[in-house]
Amino acid sequence: MIEHDVKDLGLATAGRYKIEWAESQMPVLKLIRERFAKERPLAGLKVSACLHVTSETAALARTMQVGGADIVLCASNPLSTQDEVAASLVANDEIPVYAIKGEDTNTYFRHLNAALDHRPQMTMDDGCDLVSVLHKERKDQVPEIVGGTEETTTGVVRLRAMAKEGVLRYPVLAVNDSMTKHFFDNRYGTGQSTVDGIVRATNILLAGRNFVVAGYGWCGRGLASRARGMGAIVIVTEVDPLKALEALMDGFQVMPLIEASKIGAIFCTVTGDKNVIDGHHIAVMKDGAVLANSGHFNSEINIPALEKMSIGEPRMVRPFVAQYELKDGRRINLLGDGRLINLAAAEGHPAAVMDMSFANQALGLEFMRANAATLEHDVYTIPEVIDREIARLKLASMGIEIDILTDEQAKYLSSWEEGT
Repeated sequence: MIEHDVKDLGLATAGRYKIEWAESQMPVLKLIRERFAKERPLAGLKVSACLHVTSETAALARTMQVGGADIVLCASNPLSTQDEVAASLVANDEIPVYAIKGEDTNTYFRHLNAALDHRPQMTMDDGCDLVSVLHKERKDQVPEIVGGTEETTTGVVRLRAMAKEGVLRYPVLAVNDSMTKHFFDNRYGTGQSTVDGIVRATNILLAGRNFVVAGYGWCGRGLASRARGMGAIVIVTEVDPLKALEALMDGFQVMPLIEASKIGAIFCTVTGDKNVIDGHHIAVMKDGAVLANSGHFNSEINIPALEKMSIGEPRMVRPFVAQYELKDGRRINLLGDGRLINLAAAEGHPAAVMDMSFANQALGLEFMRANAATLEHDVYTIPEVIDREIARLKLASMGIEIDILTDEQAKYLSSWEEGT
């Protein structure tokens, strides 16, 4: 048996069924896998991947393996692992996995280091933790890395900060910045799966309730839209005047978070920042307020401040609902320890959305292997031609046809002579 650290290998059969179901919803990745099987573009490439260990991620890992990659996988969040999927990858695919749902912080970082013990040539990250550990604690290993990819907004922000400071020591593709990733994954995937996680955790009715969305980036746009679709009265809070104006024009109420805190019933942060919901916000919230986060790290809600304001230990009133009683008797309900609620209490993005995101990862890894030697130690976006090809394949898999420019139209769009 290959090295691993998963909850229970006895879950492998259930995991295989779950993976097969996800793969049936991922036709673009299937087409890439068929090509990879013939061409083997990743042959001999050692990859350490730090991703949410879900059935969709398993489809990506299996595609990379078919393409010739020698891959090791660890979790990118302590609560996002699907234990049956982790078991299946070990038992059925012989892919080393280090991930257990609910693992503590020490175990999480032990798993990160176990993945790096693989001595990878490329990293595949979701949140930049793998890259960060490499650059802080395993600097001697960095020269072995030729390139990497990054899945999410938070990770890209961290990587760009590293590049700006001149400390990033190999090129990384910002998969998140591809249109077929952030435009669809962040908006439609996060929107639906976050509502799913909140409802699964609480079983509360959204219709008629004030639902506060902190942040109106692509994730916030999707969440606000889906919450409104469930009948919620959506309030958006922002620090960016352009995004705030867009939210207003999209038909949402816009106000400072301190004002929204007085009337909100459900709060969800999607900013990628720290202490977005802070103690002074909690101080004015109504009894029974629900706090959730769908940003990458659990720093968006100031949990230490909530704990300091509370009496005693929180009550786990439902599997993912910690109820804190404040000194004045009000109760505040924190979902999923403030971590990604769509993965803590639900299953993450639908496979049909991750089909495009992980197509970007697979093709991004192929691109990075072919071009890393010519790239600076910086953050890059996947070429637009790859982005558009993924969109074309997705449309084709759905039976959708689109128009093609005529030669006359193409010439007109590239010329300047013809006018009124």
